[in-house]
Amino acid sequence: MASASLGWPIPDPPSSPVPLGWARLEENLPDSASSEPPDVSRETWPATAGEIASEEDGDISLPELDESTPLAAEIMRDSNRLRRMDGKNFPKPESTRVLTVANQKGGVGKTTTTVNIAAAMAGAGLSVLVIDTDPQGNASTALGIPHNPEVDSIYDVLVSDFELADVVQQSPEIDNLVCAPATIHLAGAEIELVSLVAREQRLSRALDTYLSAREEAGSRVDYVLIDCPPSLGLLTVNAFVAAKEVLIPIQCEYYALEGLSQLLNNISLIQKHLNPQLSISTILLTMYDGRTNLSAQVAAEVREHFPNEVLRAAVPRSVRISEAPSYSQTVITYDRSSSGALSYLEAAEEIAERGTNG
Repeated sequence: MASASLGWPIPDPPSSPVPLGWARLEENLPDSASSEPPDVSRETWPATAGEIASEEDGDISLPELDESTPLAAEIMRDSNRLRRMDGKNFPKPESTRVLTVANQKGGVGKTTTTVNIAAAMAGAGLSVLVIDTDPQGNASTALGIPHNPEVDSIYDVLVSDFELADVVQQSPEIDNLVCAPATIHLAGAEIELVSLVAREQRLSRALDTYLSAREEAGSRVDYVLIDCPPSLGLLTVNAFVAAKEVLIPIQCEYYALEGLSQLLNNISLIQKHLNPQLSISTILLTMYDGRTNLSAQVAAEVREHFPNEVLRAAVPRSVRISEAPSYSQTVITYDRSSSGALSYLEAAEEIAERGTNG
């Protein structure tokens, strides 16, 4: 034992340092712990409260649902919504509707809206084409479509004059839904398009050819949804020129309103110079949180300025919506009974009904 200059005894250091926590753990382990693992079979677990009750009182049943609680009311409401939507077919439009899903602010649910509206429509008997023009390829991922660099994609249509029919793929999870995937090559497409003839109309021409061929073959496409990157480059301009309608997802937060004014200005420029038929037909409120005053205020303000365009359905914040893409699924196929899936089903139904009612 050594001693310090102040008289305090200092223990000799161990021959090999051992963490304090591990040393204490070893003191409490039985002698056999180092040679045999402890018994962790089910029989050694402590009894649960339910097992204790069963042993003492026989079989037990869950208490009845108290319908007066907010949670019970929400469960009942969602159950009724699901029953109403199950097995329902949406009305077909008189002609193919082409909608570009756009918002120059990122993180507003643009891609999520694209794939879930598409999945909801396809599940309700409509024929749907999704065109992914975002280099990240998140829409392709959510639909289970391979989009590695070797795959023929929308990049080849825009830059190399491929036919759209040569790149579309059937979604493995959803009948009636095909997708023209995006690959990382799209990241450089903006530069390559600059030198090409009719650079703003390349997607429009390819889409017109594809839709005409499908119609002649007796397999008309009912809806085309184009997912855009969150910037106004040539990819987004091509999407605006190819469409007749714009669907704008708006996150129910303050900054979403700031980005909206710039988007409206850009759409006005497209209408004036490139596509006079383009119109804002649909606005969908996303990430709505009914617990906050801010969501309610943003929703009220948007509805005041766009009374005819805003859908009645609003998509809430939902864990299920966030989880679905990690399984290469939409929330419609991942958890159809969730509040997020039901909201997208109702939004898709409303879009389809508006298409037949003008």
